Amino acid sequence: MLRLSLLLVVIFCAAGINAQDKLFTMQDAMVNARTSLAPESLTQLKFVKGSDQFMYVKKVNNENVIVLADFKNPEGIVKLTLEQLNKNLADAGLEKVKAFPNVQFEKENYIVTIKGKKHQFAFADGKYTSLDDAELSGKQTLGTSAKGHVVFSEMNNLFVKADGKIQKITTDGSDVIVYGQSVHQSEFGITNGIFWNNSGNQFAFYRMDQTMVPEYPIIDWSIRPAKNSPIYYPMAGEVSHHVILEIYDVTGKRTRIQTEGDPEQFLTNVAWSPDDLHVYIAVLNRAQNHMKLNQYEVATGKFVKTLFEEQHPKYVEPLSPMLFVKNNPNQFIWQSRRDGWMHLYLYDISGKLIKQLTTGNWEVTAVNGFDAKGQQLYYVSTQESPLTRNLYSVSLKNGKVKRFTEGEMRHNTSLNEANTYAIDNASSVKDPRVISIIDLKSGTRKELLRAANPLKDYKLGNMQQIVMKSKDGYDLHGRLYQPIGFDSTKKYPVIVYWYGGPHAQITTNSWNGGSGDLWFQYMAQQGFVVFTFDTRGSSSRGMEFEQTIFRNAGKAQIEDLNVGVAYLKTLGYADTNKMGLFGWSYGGFMTTNYLLTHPGVFKAGVAGGPVMDWKFYEIMYTERYMDTPKENPEGYAATSLIDRAGELKDKLLLIHGMQDPVVIMQHSINFVKSAVDKNVQVDYMIYPGHEHNVLGKDRAHLYQKVTDYLMLHLK
Repeated sequence: MLRLSLLLVVIFCAAGINAQDKLFTMQDAMVNARTSLAPESLTQLKFVKGSDQFMYVKKVNNENVIVLADFKNPEGIVKLTLEQLNKNLADAGLEKVKAFPNVQFEKENYIVTIKGKKHQFAFADGKYTSLDDAELSGKQTLGTSAKGHVVFSEMNNLFVKADGKIQKITTDGSDVIVYGQSVHQSEFGITNGIFWNNSGNQFAFYRMDQTMVPEYPIIDWSIRPAKNSPIYYPMAGEVSHHVILEIYDVTGKRTRIQTEGDPEQFLTNVAWSPDDLHVYIAVLNRAQNHMKLNQYEVATGKFVKTLFEEQHPKYVEPLSPMLFVKNNPNQFIWQSRRDGWMHLYLYDISGKLIKQLTTGNWEVTAVNGFDAKGQQLYYVSTQESPLTRNLYSVSLKNGKVKRFTEGEMRHNTSLNEANTYAIDNASSVKDPRVISIIDLKSGTRKELLRAANPLKDYKLGNMQQIVMKSKDGYDLHGRLYQPIGFDSTKKYPVIVYWYGGPHAQITTNSWNGGSGDLWFQYMAQQGFVVFTFDTRGSSSRGMEFEQTIFRNAGKAQIEDLNVGVAYLKTLGYADTNKMGLFGWSYGGFMTTNYLLTHPGVFKAGVAGGPVMDWKFYEIMYTERYMDTPKENPEGYAATSLIDRAGELKDKLLLIHGMQDPVVIMQHSINFVKSAVDKNVQVDYMIYPGHEHNVLGKDRAHLYQKVTDYLMLHLK
């Protein structure tokens, strides 16, 4: 018997009985949802560098001004008006602005960024200083040190401007030899390729050799004739690029870190020691099941020791570098899922575990840093619920935990440099936005903004947060939208939206239920029941929940969708003979997979940017979850959808961005070719100029296409 638990968290058509009759346009649902229909906010809200003060834009006497505030006076004092800014700009011979550009307060000056150029003005007398370096104009800036030294890239070679002089660091940069960029397809938490030391006079940088990886064509169709702008895309089971790490001293010394071993191993989570004498690297084998946290000497590049190792029969995934304890260079924090959940561990510098700081069936999702004494560590976690995020601190001495934010909301917090105050930007399915300032010493808070409901004049379908049970007992969280004008005696067609893969969560306790647009409500206005939920394999639920996809991506997700379909069949008003399925990326793979394995359940499906054969996806992601095609031929065969195109019985619309460097277009093209060969009809839409996601004004076009397709086949 299907076990269901309904959490009757309902958003009604409007606040109170004075509901209006407005309906969304597609422009409202896909573009205005992030602008004019987004909850009110405090623009440019941020802490002032090196201070307990914060700044934000507010309206005073019907004029937008920027105020400088603190916890004692959160209303703030007017620090900068648009009139004052424009006078300073005019005096400096610069063009006036109609609204505040990005502004940053720094002590006695303020800095504005206009069209990528930085301009500094003194508050007292408007004295102007250009912060735009003409020598760096047009260059790709990669990182600035504490001393103001700047690393930049040109033609994939590295340069540094230090003490007013430009030094060329590398000479062999090219399309295939790349310096100072993120590597390994930006997996393992890698977001950049430059790592400055603490004193600001040395930096580590990646060198990625792609000469062994074949070119993959990406065609620019916007010019005449079209031009190939190839990428280097290592596919599962094939040869991978080779990465090393080097150190550069602004005095001119260049040293290679001697990371011996398989050249196809992954070098991740780079960290400097507090004294800048060593760098630490999480070295992960290509199989991604054995990680070594290694220490290297900066002066020589020599290996010093392995602090500890982590192994798992399936995979390990180091995502964050070690964090040294403030005021104690002999201890550091390590984040790991070794007990099945992402938690915090305190180590000494020898690699000896001192204690596990957090524990439980929940995940740490972010680490914010230490208090002034280095005795409290601030972090964000799912301890209250996988649907929420809350800010906590934990004592390194006794492990005592303190929560600073309310439990049943999703909080986005930012702390000042000293970690004495936090800005809290929170929402729930009932609260559009609540912004507060928190005194972390006392735990007290002051509310800065409570946003009104921006959708109060619109007809909205009732939204219910639901919980189902997977066959092995996991809670599966989702949302159900009932059509406007709901009548329980009528039957309504159904749309199911899903994803199901790692590092994504589509159901949260936040405004609009976690979605970044209003398309679900738009479809409820069109008379659909809309259902969306997170299957096993998705994020924030622990390692075992995620690893259900290991070596057989899709199996657990299909089982969970069957649970969802069974739930929909219990709703007397859901017309389960008229259902559509929609997913993007991993969700596009799952949508196609489900239609092929369970024909007739859904009348139509839409698969955007879909993986159709994991052999054509990149090494770092695919081999973590699937091993190589040689090691796991059965798993790859079971998840290869291209050869099974002839089994398609339902209507299917494929959508792909033509410049997609993530899920390359070959996936959907090969599926279409297989369908043609087997005389099976499939619909196909391309978006020239777009990569893996269709963004900007064209996003409304995309969702109109999806809507029209589902309306055609379900209404």
